Amino acid sequence: MAVTRSASSTPLSDHARIWYSLKCAIASSSGFKSWKGELPSAEAEAAPLDQLVRRYLRETLETLAY
Repeated sequence: MAVTRSASSTPLSDHARIWYSLKCAIASSSGFKSWKGELPSAEAEAAPLDQLVRRYLRETLETLAY
């Protein structure tokens, strides 16, 4: 019988590495750069990249949901 691993059994470091790679790819995309350019400069500079990428993904998915 095959052994199935649940998402919760994956070490956090694996998740962190995957998120880091995705975050870097998203941050270097033209869509993200354009979106970030539309933010007030103080907000774009003060927020951590992690927070900006999460917000970008949320807003993009909300737009696509319509």
